[in-house]
Amino acid sequence: MFKVPDHQVAGHRAQDRKLGPVIDDAGLFYKPLQNDERGSKEVAFYESFSSNTRVPDHICRFFPVFHGTQLVEASDGSGSHPHLVMQDLTLNRLNPSVMDIKMGSRTWYPQASMKYIGKCLKKDRESTSVHLGFRISGLQTYESKESRFWKPDKKTVQSFTVNDVKSSLRKYVSSNPSSEIDPDCSLASIVYGGSNGILA
Repeated sequence: MFKVPDHQVAGHRAQDRKLGPVIDDAGLFYKPLQNDERGSKEVAFYESFSSNTRVPDHICRFFPVFHGTQLVEASDGSGSHPHLVMQDLTLNRLNPSVMDIKMGSRTWYPQASMKYIGKCLKKDRESTSVHLGFRISGLQTYESKESRFWKPDKKTVQSFTVNDVKSSLRKYVSSNPSSEIDPDCSLASIVYGGSNGILA
């Protein structure tokens, strides 16, 4: 039985007859493929990455396990649709903190149409993609049983400046992300540094 991911922080949600990702009870995440060249390029990336033995383990572990593609009933009711099938990284996680990042200062593929390049270039220039080489698309950080998650809304995230991104990266690894005082960054060494951190 498919359901909408509880902890999705960016992208189209599979609600109100819209096409979006779904998960199952077996720990798999199904992302609908785009019908144009972007869909085939995304599949090619995951096939190449998942079979590349030169990628170090400490990098691989930050990517979901790729399980190929599968025809799945589309969440918008349009019938069978090809989906990427990946590991659901939030399975069995209690109150997971999640961040969706769009990597690259140039977010279009080499053979893209001028119209698509123009659309991407506009987004890249209006966000932190050009300045930082990435932009945050969405995030949530668990705070406490009472306040639950700190989760900025879509419009707020889309308007992030370089300073907002720096602040959000600090809040993401803090036990007090929505506090009026400075974030404590108490989890920074575990998440960003140390032998198991993302920067290791």
